[in-house]
Amino acid sequence: MKVVVIGGGPAGMMAAIASRKMGNEVEILEKMDSCGRKLLITGKGRCNITSSLPIEDFIKNIPGNGRFLYSSFQNYTNEDIVNFLREQNVQVKEERGNRVFPCSDKSIDVLNAFLRKLKELKVNISTNSEVEEILVNESNKVIGVKLKNEDYIEADKVILATGGKSYPSTGSTGAGYEIAKKLGHTITQIKPSLVPLCANSNLSIEGSAEKNSLQLCKELQGLSLRNVAICIKDMKINKVIYEDFGEMLFTHFGVSGPTILSASAHLLRYKNIEDLLKDGNIVLQIDLKPALSEEKLDNRILRDFEKFKNRELKNSLDELLPQKLISPIIDLTGIDKDKKVNEITKEERKRLVKILKCLKIIIKDFRGIEEAIITAGGVSIKEINPKTMESKKIQGLYFAGEIIDVDAYTGGFNLQIAYSTGYTAGIS
Repeated sequence: MKVVVIGGGPAGMMAAIASRKMGNEVEILEKMDSCGRKLLITGKGRCNITSSLPIEDFIKNIPGNGRFLYSSFQNYTNEDIVNFLREQNVQVKEERGNRVFPCSDKSIDVLNAFLRKLKELKVNISTNSEVEEILVNESNKVIGVKLKNEDYIEADKVILATGGKSYPSTGSTGAGYEIAKKLGHTITQIKPSLVPLCANSNLSIEGSAEKNSLQLCKELQGLSLRNVAICIKDMKINKVIYEDFGEMLFTHFGVSGPTILSASAHLLRYKNIEDLLKDGNIVLQIDLKPALSEEKLDNRILRDFEKFKNRELKNSLDELLPQKLISPIIDLTGIDKDKKVNEITKEERKRLVKILKCLKIIIKDFRGIEEAIITAGGVSIKEINPKTMESKKIQGLYFAGEIIDVDAYTGGFNLQIAYSTGYTAGIS
């Protein structure tokens, strides 16, 4: 059987390996000049391969149609990808949050493992080969593909693994959606997921008439906070939309980092989110000291004030906060930063505690899809057989990876989706 895989990312490469092992003649068509472009930039170039969580817990971390992936995850687990890499002499390590990385911290080692296996199996890889359409006969059965250069390749089976629309410079331009649409498939609304969030520049932060959320983020630009608790609320009905604990980052436009990216995946599915963002009703609340209750934090500040009682406030918080955070936090309290510590009232100290336990950023929007790690939306899961990844509309057409309407939080889950759906499509 001749199998053509469109797309040389992790889903496409895994599909090709699995299909070749089934005894098929396999060819990968990759429109860029090399495979795995996007894989190289995952995990900030370190490649967060997968998660070490039990495979049954993966679905809990996939807000976008997680249950659809049940069979794929059973077919190819996180242990399977780790074993595959070890066979290719790539050792892995586990880090905070169950994240699995190569010991070398180099994503190129993961990519090379795939490429070595493809070469060993004699899978033909055609780079700079962009597909224009998948050809079918009168019975809606795949018969081949037509390339942009007018070349035609016969095929008994085609696996469409072109990725989504995020990071278009890596080749993920959304072209696969158009190919699927031409064949009658439904493409659900495409949105950025795992994407940074923009701060509001129109509304003042509570407790500060002069400063808005964007100004605050710009002041804190480049500051990375670890071990903070975040909570995103719909202030219109005082409802918690998402909570997390971990790392975040302030940027010139708002906020980013692992907890924020995962929050975006939840936020984009929230009812009437566009209107709520426009009206300033979506607020990020940051607990800078989640290990301490307000009472314990107050006692901690009292001890610091006693220690530095003759200092000005701005020079008394070095042991409590990163230097970059001190001045903006004091501004929000409304306390004169040149005031001596021994002159600060109990009420002023309580204001400081409140802000440290609940620093507020009003969220205005998501950053664009070109900055998203992955795409939410894609080929409707209603039109794909979850046990085989085959199209319910076109015989011999299969889907793998981000082109499908599935997406997960950060932590290696999205790459595992690529391997598992690619493997399932390849063996089916």
